[in-house]
Amino acid sequence: MKDMRHSAKVLKDELYKQLARIGKSLSSDKRLEILNLLSQGSKTVEKLAAYTEMNYANVSRHLQILLEAKLVKFTKVGTYAVYSLADPAIADFLSSLWRISQRQLPDIGKLKEDFLKNMDEVQTLTMDEVRRKMNNESILLLDLRPKEEYESGHIAGAISVPMEDLEGFMRDLPEHAEIVAYCRGPLCVYSALAAQKLRSEGFAAYRMDEGLTEWQERFQLRP
Repeated sequence: MKDMRHSAKVLKDELYKQLARIGKSLSSDKRLEILNLLSQGSKTVEKLAAYTEMNYANVSRHLQILLEAKLVKFTKVGTYAVYSLADPAIADFLSSLWRISQRQLPDIGKLKEDFLKNMDEVQTLTMDEVRRKMNNESILLLDLRPKEEYESGHIAGAISVPMEDLEGFMRDLPEHAEIVAYCRGPLCVYSALAAQKLRSEGFAAYRMDEGLTEWQERFQLRP
């Protein structure tokens, strides 16, 4: 019996060590950012470097740590290494991590609140409000992410308008168009910036705080 208890303790300790591998790999704001970007679609190291504003070497170092923790994988496409999440469930985990952090860390709410205070009367619609308006065909839903992320997956009915193309897109909008913008989810501020820009041009524009992952979770669209 004593040997069995010892074996059980050894097993327990080893299992916690394995869990800690995931925890250690997440103890970096930059690695969390990389994972969030990959939750939007596969990307090369070069793209990740551009989006995170890190150099190639730093991105590669972070990716190696995530690889060792089995959180990402890669394939070779020509001379490029294309990275993606190792499992779709990791996107759900990141979404849960955000919700827990938002509830437990008051600083998160304060940071977002302070930022939105500087947005001139930008209003946020809930996912339920957006879906209702879409069902009534009363709004245009804009996906502000890069084109390749939109093509990797997007909310049904959304129009791809990367942030850098917004100015040109506005020129062809009907005067009384009602618009909602979304981007990469709660950690992305493009939706607020786009809504502010559209409102300054006289359009009825709103933002949605959530992105594709949260939308799929909310309406149980994930396979």
